[in-house]
Amino acid sequence: MRVVVRSLRCLVMAGSSLLVFFSLIACAVAQDSTNSRPLGNQPQPPQVTTLPGQDQLPQTSTGTVSGTVLDIHGDVLQGAGVTLTDPSGTVIRTVESGDNGQFEFTALLPNIYKLTVSAPGMSTFTCEIALQAGESRIVPAVNLSVSPLTTSVTVSGDKKILAEEQLHIAEGQRIGGIIPNFYSSYEWNAPPMEAKQKFQLSLRSIFDPVSLLTVAGIAGLQQYQNSFPAYGGGIEGYGKRYGAGFADNVSGTLLGRAVFPSIFHQDPRYFYKGTGSIKSRALYAISAAVIARGDDGRQEPNYSEVLGNFSAAAISNFYYPASDRGASLVVSNGLTGIAAHAATNLVREFVLKRFTSHVPKGASGKP
Repeated sequence: MRVVVRSLRCLVMAGSSLLVFFSLIACAVAQDSTNSRPLGNQPQPPQVTTLPGQDQLPQTSTGTVSGTVLDIHGDVLQGAGVTLTDPSGTVIRTVESGDNGQFEFTALLPNIYKLTVSAPGMSTFTCEIALQAGESRIVPAVNLSVSPLTTSVTVSGDKKILAEEQLHIAEGQRIGGIIPNFYSSYEWNAPPMEAKQKFQLSLRSIFDPVSLLTVAGIAGLQQYQNSFPAYGGGIEGYGKRYGAGFADNVSGTLLGRAVFPSIFHQDPRYFYKGTGSIKSRALYAISAAVIARGDDGRQEPNYSEVLGNFSAAAISNFYYPASDRGASLVVSNGLTGIAAHAATNLVREFVLKRFTSHVPKGASGKP
């Protein structure tokens, strides 16, 4: 029975509040994957035209630039011409926005590019983009008005603004409008959050009313089952159990989703895939527990999650009863935390999107 309670507590520590219940559903979904279907209609990629004389760019250490073209009313604008040029003015590539208004340039070498968006009878949008090696850059929504004027912005200096936008998007995502779903990103090329936003989101998750109620419910279950009997009974025993559960949540969330992600420059969010076979999506979701996306867009070992789980488990030795302390507590809680994270990712991949509020319009996972 203690193993069950510790598993529940580790799920709270993952920062997904009442996702404990949904994680159980994910296991059933993964086992019966043949009956599952990818969610939503996937956006059609824009038609790309490579101009004569332009060689294909090398794939090593390349990045991407993408965005969405809208009119002044916020409706998608299909067929807008999007051109990318280098500092010398040479045209690198030209694409047209797709039926969902989106465009994307892939396999781009590190450079400072000029992006130009135009459409017949509409204004022209231009901006400069300083693209680093392996970086995935999303241009803020391009709004074209019926005007001959040219609008110019510099995206390279807007990293803080983009990071704040990602924070606001995350904070608005709730399952059924109630349960936090802060750490799911449905924009595959979403820009990274800076350290400040990572700490703000982790604190928002810890002190969310639903998170606090979840910890209270787990403490009540422990009290009923007399888990950790050394804590005793009555109000005092319940208070100790609640304190231990809350400490688990604080240490796990801060370390795994703010401290270590800031140190290793990794993104603490799960990036919804949404495309491919059921098997490929399930493997991707499970592997995300040990493979993270760096702030530069590259895939790398998930040092943040692994170290966060084991560090929080080690800290728990300071406040759990002496009879439950030791290396076994650290190992079992650390491994359970990683397993719980993998199970939660399965729920995110196959279940939560359809129930999550305020998912950005047009965000449907991997293009």
